[in-house]
Amino acid sequence: MATSSASSWREGMSSDNIKGLCLALSSSFFIGASFIVKKKGLKKAGASGIRAGSGGYSYLYEPLWWVGMITMIVGEIANFAAYAFAPAILVTPLGALSIIISAALAHIILRERLHIFGILGCVLCVVGSTTIVLHAPQEREIESVTEVWALAMEPAFLLYAASVITATFILIFHFIPLYGQTHIMVYIGVCSLVGSLTVMSVKALGIAIKLTLNGMNQLIFPQTWAFTLVVTFCVLTQMNYLNKALDTFNTAVVSPIYYVMFTTFTIVASVIMFKDWDRQSPTQVITEICGFVTILSGTFLLHKTKDMADGLQTSISIRLPKHSEEDGFDGGEGIPLRRQESMRST
Repeated sequence: MATSSASSWREGMSSDNIKGLCLALSSSFFIGASFIVKKKGLKKAGASGIRAGSGGYSYLYEPLWWVGMITMIVGEIANFAAYAFAPAILVTPLGALSIIISAALAHIILRERLHIFGILGCVLCVVGSTTIVLHAPQEREIESVTEVWALAMEPAFLLYAASVITATFILIFHFIPLYGQTHIMVYIGVCSLVGSLTVMSVKALGIAIKLTLNGMNQLIFPQTWAFTLVVTFCVLTQMNYLNKALDTFNTAVVSPIYYVMFTTFTIVASVIMFKDWDRQSPTQVITEICGFVTILSGTFLLHKTKDMADGLQTSISIRLPKHSEEDGFDGGEGIPLRRQESMRST
């Protein structure tokens, strides 16, 4: 049994997977820490000028806030690079670790009390992440960006992409005008659907850059630039509708729902395009799904209990007035999610 487990570990954790894992973990650390540094900078700037929550921009003159921004940028670059080495099914769920880093540092540095059930949420995230890491599929060997393009042109992924684009247009042109201000799933649905295509394009672009740096120039292929255009368009779309969601609804509700939907659609897209599960046994697939569900449970528990004070849980309002934000961060900013906060900061 032990020999079989060790063999499975060696097969799953290739050198590229290990690089991707290290990059993803460092990304979570930098991004999680950046939230705390930025909040410290916002508080310091607000003490001597107009607070960001009141429309002020004095934080732009605060060095500590810029340190937080630079830290976040470093984390996002590491996250981008991680997709070039490891499958999305490994990298994307590890984004939840930035929540743990942020929650732990907020408890230590900002004296924001972390409830006992919040600690349990952190433990669940770690257990789920460890489960996925131990059973992650080996990264597919790709020698040219044209191979990625061929995968994207296969009927199964074309059907998925067409379904995502159709659903996105229906949400934007039909449901958002009617329900955008009252139903949180509308904005988040657009962000999550488009986000899955973003990650696939980011992974393709990351592979192209990695191969180029290794001496195999991929910039001469039009597919590289096509993926670049897709990344640009999808990221701008995500930023637009995610900011609308954050401006309309409580971040404490937006964060976990967005994380669940974005991660789920991303894993589905990766399984279809890169056929991650084709190279694994049913046992490994079920174990990864269990790990993912464990992370989701920990994420929801963290967000559900972070407002609890003295053992009593406060009710979470689905919609909060904009003037209730403090120091430029609303009730959910203590432990936000990676992609959500980085886009909001821009």
